[in-house]
Amino acid sequence: MTDLRLAEAVVPPEPRNYHGVNWAGFQTLYLREVRRFWKVGMQTLAAPVVTSLLYMMVFVVAAQGARPPVHGVAFGTFVAPGLIMMAILNNAFANSSSSLLQAKMNGLISDFLTPPLTPPEHVAAFALGAATRGIAVGLVTGLVILPFAHVPITHVWAVLYFGLGAAMILGLLGVMAGLWAEKFDNMAVVTNFIVMPMTFLSGTFYLVDRLPEPFRTGSHYNPFFYLIDGFRYGFIGHAEGSLFTGVLMVAGLVVALTSVCLWMFETGYKIKT
Repeated sequence: MTDLRLAEAVVPPEPRNYHGVNWAGFQTLYLREVRRFWKVGMQTLAAPVVTSLLYMMVFVVAAQGARPPVHGVAFGTFVAPGLIMMAILNNAFANSSSSLLQAKMNGLISDFLTPPLTPPEHVAAFALGAATRGIAVGLVTGLVILPFAHVPITHVWAVLYFGLGAAMILGLLGVMAGLWAEKFDNMAVVTNFIVMPMTFLSGTFYLVDRLPEPFRTGSHYNPFFYLIDGFRYGFIGHAEGSLFTGVLMVAGLVVALTSVCLWMFETGYKIKT
């Protein structure tokens, strides 16, 4: 009997099987993330739209006629895609990060870990839920600011690729931040010192090529610059940076951030005691 117990003790645990997908569990978690922000639509959908309208009032309407065209288009047309992308970025990040952090602080994180869901299913559900919110807010923002700026679509592929890519990247970044943070102060550090500065310093309201050095060169190392630049290219047909670099960067970031999120869930980083 002793030998049998020793043999059982040294048998390594079976590796996780990622081949079979728990579609019901994945769908449930995804719908939970979507319904979570949909229930408070005034906060998650209406509030960002009001913020974008205020930006349009300050940077476009109030200065109408005082700002020259940019790349052959009106200044409002130049700014509008950047505002839409800002809404996508901020809301995708907020959805996944707040969901995980609130669950941790309320002692409910076990509700996510108890069901038979693998780390890929967890990551996909949280990231896609966040991307859904980002895209929804982006669509509503685009419809609302349309009366203030004529925004044509010249390259649909760029709008879809960079829009969806940005939503996934910030959704995954939100997952990482939500798992890492232990209190709202930690999340405020990520939001105020990483996400917001990178968003505003990415050429949303200006041409980065007009910045003095070293800020001009530094802007080309900002991933958010390529997201906004590629997204804007889909509307006005002109890009400041390299589209090829932007396409590769989006794909590379999605793969890299997904790998980090998988590792965090697999190891139980700050969620298993």
